[in-house]
Amino acid sequence: MSKLPLVSGKDTIKALVRAGYYVRDQRGSHVHLRHPTKPPLTVPNHDTIKRGTLNAILKAANISIDEFKDLL
Repeated sequence: MSKLPLVSGKDTIKALVRAGYYVRDQRGSHVHLRHPTKPPLTVPNHDTIKRGTLNAILKAANISIDEFKDLL
């Protein structure tokens, strides 16, 4: 299993859009994403997302670390 990369919120959102999510709205620095079949996600639009937060986002999206790296 690979180590999670340190990425920005903007890069995380771009990767999730490539995975089929779309931006629904934004409230403050938190972007709300939706997918037709997967649960909704909230991604903080920060300069760097903490690894624990990113891990929780990927688990909720059912995306592995390697799949996420490919989407980046």
